[in-house]
Amino acid sequence: MSNFKCTVHPRDKKATGFQITFTNGNTVSVQWGEGTYSEWGEGTYSSSDGIRRQHVEEAITVEIAAYADVDMPWHAFPDGDTAAGWRTPEEVLEFMTFAANNTLIPRKETD
Repeated sequence: MSNFKCTVHPRDKKATGFQITFTNGNTVSVQWGEGTYSEWGEGTYSSSDGIRRQHVEEAITVEIAAYADVDMPWHAFPDGDTAAGWRTPEEVLEFMTFAANNTLIPRKETD
């Protein structure tokens, strides 16, 4: 089953990206804002719990990652990392096309 899912920051519960699950079972995560490998512009601030946080609704570049199912390690990019940062819209589309049509490469656990 394919679907879309809005993702939220674990602390402030504001949207920071989305996930897409393709019919082959692969899920791509696209994230931006505080704590991600992305470039983003202005945002609004909140401090409901005393911690000042920025809510970012738009980004120039984003962070991407993927997994095949919850029991599989995250996909390994060529550099061995499980996330790729500062990706343009064209690069996100290219990776989504790859994930929708291929088997992901699980990250190898180190000893």
